[in-house]
Amino acid sequence: RLEDTDRDGKFDRRTIFADRMMFPEGTLWYAGSLYVSAPPSIWKLTDADGDGIAESRVEWFKGGTLTGCANDLHGPYLGPDGWIYWCKGAFAKQTYDRPGKSPFVTRAAHIFRRKPEGGAIEAVMTGGMDNPVDVAFTPGGERIFTTTFLVHPGGGNRDGLIHAIYGGVYGKDHDVITGHRRTGRDLMPVLAHLGPAAPCGLTRVDSDTLGADYHDDLFATLFNMRKVVRVELEPNGSTFKSNVHDFIVSPDLDFHPTDVLEDPSGGLIVVDTGGWYKICCPTSQLVKPDILGGVYRVRRVEAARVDDPLGLRLAWDKADVSELATRLEDARIAVRKRAIETLASRGSKAIGALAEVVHKGKSPLARRNAVWTLCRIEGDRAGAEIRAAADDADVSVRQAAIHAIGVRRDRQALPVLLGFLRSQSPHNRRAAAEAIGRIEDESAVEPLLKAAEGPNDRVLEHSIIYALIEIGARGATSKGLASEAPGRRKAALIALDQIERGGLTAEQTIPALASSDVSLRDAAWWIAERRPEWGEKLGGYFRERINAIDTLDQSDRDDLTTKLAAFASAEAIRSVLTESLAADRSRAIKISALESIARSAVKRAPAEWINALTKLLDDPDRDIIEKAIDAIQAIAKPDDRRDGLIAALVKIALRNDLAESLRIKSLAAIPGGLANVPKPIETLLFSRLDPETPMTDRLAAADILSRAGLNPDQLVALAGFLASAGPIELPRLMPAFERANDPKIGVAIVNALMKSHVKSSLRSETLRPILARYGGETERRAVELYAAIDQENASRGARLEKLLTSINGGDVRDGQKVFNSSKASCVSCHAIGYVGGKTGPDLTRIGGIRSDRDLLESIVYPSASFVRSYEPILIATKSGKIVGGLITRDSADSIDVATGPNKLETIPRGDIDEIKPGTVSVMPAGLDEQLTPRELADLIAFLKACK
Repeated sequence: RLEDTDRDGKFDRRTIFADRMMFPEGTLWYAGSLYVSAPPSIWKLTDADGDGIAESRVEWFKGGTLTGCANDLHGPYLGPDGWIYWCKGAFAKQTYDRPGKSPFVTRAAHIFRRKPEGGAIEAVMTGGMDNPVDVAFTPGGERIFTTTFLVHPGGGNRDGLIHAIYGGVYGKDHDVITGHRRTGRDLMPVLAHLGPAAPCGLTRVDSDTLGADYHDDLFATLFNMRKVVRVELEPNGSTFKSNVHDFIVSPDLDFHPTDVLEDPSGGLIVVDTGGWYKICCPTSQLVKPDILGGVYRVRRVEAARVDDPLGLRLAWDKADVSELATRLEDARIAVRKRAIETLASRGSKAIGALAEVVHKGKSPLARRNAVWTLCRIEGDRAGAEIRAAADDADVSVRQAAIHAIGVRRDRQALPVLLGFLRSQSPHNRRAAAEAIGRIEDESAVEPLLKAAEGPNDRVLEHSIIYALIEIGARGATSKGLASEAPGRRKAALIALDQIERGGLTAEQTIPALASSDVSLRDAAWWIAERRPEWGEKLGGYFRERINAIDTLDQSDRDDLTTKLAAFASAEAIRSVLTESLAADRSRAIKISALESIARSAVKRAPAEWINALTKLLDDPDRDIIEKAIDAIQAIAKPDDRRDGLIAALVKIALRNDLAESLRIKSLAAIPGGLANVPKPIETLLFSRLDPETPMTDRLAAADILSRAGLNPDQLVALAGFLASAGPIELPRLMPAFERANDPKIGVAIVNALMKSHVKSSLRSETLRPILARYGGETERRAVELYAAIDQENASRGARLEKLLTSINGGDVRDGQKVFNSSKASCVSCHAIGYVGGKTGPDLTRIGGIRSDRDLLESIVYPSASFVRSYEPILIATKSGKIVGGLITRDSADSIDVATGPNKLETIPRGDIDEIKPGTVSVMPAGLDEQLTPRELADLIAFLKACK
């Protein structure tokens, strides 16, 4: 605690309030105690004797998890309702007991809340985002929060702001949100996309000290973009739309604002972390100085100074409730907040004075604050005054009253809430639906279904359906299925689907699958697609649809393909697909069936599929041949090595009339890899290792060769290619040598690698076990190779500094050519805009958040730092196999790992022995050796221009 006792603007007394805290990330002073988020817990620290030291330390909340970035916990934040809110990030599993209900188990991100005195924990929002950070509240109690990775990165989008609707499920869409209650296929909308900004601190301006135009605006800090932005909110249906403006922007690459607060004495306080922080927010990991940050105040120049901003000269303990009530509309924000807290502490004695404000207060500010104060006081007398406030002329006062009714679960207010379902204010209608759900009264089902008939936006529709789910009255809700109104039927369908897994039958849902109402039809399909067992009852429907595919437009064809794939595990649908591959079927039917099979997630491909796909490899239509190969590669397992299938794929590879890329693809599709490599195929594969060959062909050839049964002479020949191989394919070729031990092969490997300009893309710890197989001569020669690799890695800092002097003056247009070239192949893994691969981070706005040095380091030494959500992992299987790469999907049954461009490996969870962080980036090292200094300078210039 820092105190300025002589008021000269500098602290002259300091006291350690509490020590031994685990990485404290946030603080909240409330009711005489300091609540501190110190992952994995929130602590309540109290100094009861006034000596400046917290002698009481209560573990107020136990999250139980602590991950590498410590983003399991952010907060805490005091809501206007008197509840304490906080955020869960990371994707670690947490479990919460719920009185009278089964435990709440989740890996997802959340906003949680709880009363200060303790009790049950409530989840307000659920999401697949990595890191929700700060929560701010509108005057009516709506929650706005900052977060990273609210969508899968693409097109420059990644982080932003969200309006957190109670019960809403938000992006990004992946497995951690599976099993949480949803109100439709679409996730809830994003309020503001901010790009790769790493937004953190957020506050709402609650005074006029910045000017009347700024009142109620939000301010957010963007850590990566070195700026503080102003966010204006406008009502938009039952939610908001946002207008984002730069407020503070710094050209200093080490300015990283992390928090913004409203200063009670006027203006804003901005906290700058400085340049030292790099965990999970990488800048340079090499020779980075610890540049300190600071705390800044921003004032409006002509604004008058606030006298006694904290109200320290006011009498508080002896003031009567009527005097305290007048302070609810004081111009000083600290005085208003303290008045609310003090009146709430007086309990029932304050209700009379608060009721006077509710009924006769002249300003909406006073009346609204009276409602928020009453929300914190127990008892029906306070509840009655809140119900009275629901009839206020001001929409924000009504909003506060509805919110208060909801968190108090005031059953007596149900008639009031039902009336609000017909309100002219979409915000009030949505808040009322939310409150009705919390009251859980079955009599509200019919009014909610009636409200669902209207032209509702997605957010309002969500709250109506979520209320039906919370009430949980299956019988009353099912009556909505007989309605002619599509909105009512949709709400009933989704609610029944979510109330309990067995609460909806195929017979209730299937009639809506062919509805003329698009919204109802989509909802029915969303429900059906999550019940693949219904596929047996949909065979006739799909047979009819695919037979009529020539009459469908491309959009409907794509939709049919998606749906067939979703139900492919059902025997009836497998039969439909098998029939569709017959020789007498039209080209369109065959292609649709092939695409569906390729996208299906069947655990074991039926023999009839493999037989039909084998026959299609002789089809005269080259598109059908390619689609058949795609399907084989997607579904065939190593034990599907039928002689006919392998012979047919090899036959494709030997056809000189086909494109080489298709011939290579046929070899890549052979289950378990080539058992032996005849000379023509050897020639084909070796030819595709040429550095000028497109990246996809080079990698495909390298992967085929790494799995093939090469003889000793072929391995010696392959070793010769290691000298000229690029940094991406070089590591991919090395597994080819793991199954041999002929010394001449080992010597050939070492000799070739010594000539390689990109040998540092290999790690000594992975290379040593391979070369150790070949014995004495190889190992003796390898000593020099290991030393060369280690020397290159040891001199990274010096090399980086040298390269920095040579990258000035690059040409943006030429850099774009380098980015898209087969030589660098950046576009294979990275997207800019909507073009490019998805293995690596989206680079659409990379120039706005990374310096020249950071960009150069990521190219030259990609394993020195990892972008958040692109950290490599190592998976060891029970069979001894090691798989390294990026997790792209993490489900209960399996993990998908991207091991390189267009290279995905699915590992069943039952086969996994260990998962641990990796140290080697999927992006290869050594690109600086692959590119000329001019090309490197041009590439940096192009990336810097991507803003």
